[in-house]
Amino acid sequence: QMRIKRRLTQQQFAKKIDSSQSRVAKMETGDKSVSLDLLIKSLLAVGATSKDIGKAITNNNTKVA
Repeated sequence: QMRIKRRLTQQQFAKKIDSSQSRVAKMETGDKSVSLDLLIKSLLAVGATSKDIGKAITNNNTKVA
């Protein structure tokens, strides 16, 4: 959402974070192969706050028994 809000294509954003368009697509679909460091780097690149990053890390739909 933040990438789109800043009117960046996946290709433009990939260049900004020194990655590939396909990796950006995987991040946006929640692919588990994307590293946490790339996710955080991406969030910082679009201006996310530490609060935003904390929410992104803790916001998941899995239930822990």
